[in-house]
Amino acid sequence: MHLEFRHLRTIRAIHLAGGVARAADILNITQSALSHQLKGLEDQAGVELFARRTKPLRLSAAGLKMLKLAEEVLPRVEALEEEFRAMIAGKMGRLHIAIECHACFDWLFPVLERFRHAWPDVDVDIRPNLAFAALSALAREEVDLVISSDPEEMPGITFTPLFDYEPRFIASSQHPLAAKPFIEAEDFRDEVLLTYPMDRTRLDIFTGLLNPARVEPRQVRPIELTAVILLLVASNRGVAVLPDWVLREVKYSTDYVTKPVTEGGLTKRLYAATREEDTVKPFMAHFLRLARTEPVKLQRA
Repeated sequence: MHLEFRHLRTIRAIHLAGGVARAADILNITQSALSHQLKGLEDQAGVELFARRTKPLRLSAAGLKMLKLAEEVLPRVEALEEEFRAMIAGKMGRLHIAIECHACFDWLFPVLERFRHAWPDVDVDIRPNLAFAALSALAREEVDLVISSDPEEMPGITFTPLFDYEPRFIASSQHPLAAKPFIEAEDFRDEVLLTYPMDRTRLDIFTGLLNPARVEPRQVRPIELTAVILLLVASNRGVAVLPDWVLREVKYSTDYVTKPVTEGGLTKRLYAATREEDTVKPFMAHFLRLARTEPVKLQRA
């Protein structure tokens, strides 16, 4: 038997309406077309689906079985159709994020907190362990947005500027470099540099200063958590270079000093990489607006 969704809708409509004429109005088709459809369905099934000698029209035992199927299947189909309509309207979707910037969690979580209230039906997730292959994962549609400070020319990928930030040097207030007005590349040569566990091509201090000057610190010590980096810095067991939004809570503490890197300071820009067709989706556009404005509030705090 070749059964279609329209057959299930027909059975349900006739059962609810109690007759073919009213069911035809519900389904927005002519009564003759509905009668013809019902006869064809009964011919396929080989049994009568309605007891026609009763008023209102009642389902036969076979018709009740088909009605049970309709009541199980049609709500799920209709729910899926509603989801698709919401996706087309931009109310639903998926926002899986990969981050090439380890410290970005500090501002990303406040952004996502505001985003989820505005878009409760968008599936949000942060995909770990993709820092070294985030953009290729974006192209393969494994993720939907990548936070990066290194835009690339990629077909079908848009890099939207978010905000500028300053990587700043931080050390213990007891450190010998605390007296300097700014920090230069040579100052790192004898230091233990505390960094996030990322490739050097993703670390501002290397790309913006040490690699061009061909300076290698005495030791590079990867640390996973910002809080641990700050603890070690306060204990004078190393120095670090962190984005300005990370230092908003410690820059006035007497345990630390923060200094610009080079006399003029370093300036970097963060971008959100998305697939071109996704960039204009309403929920994506809203996330990008939040990601441009909320981190600046943290920088100014």
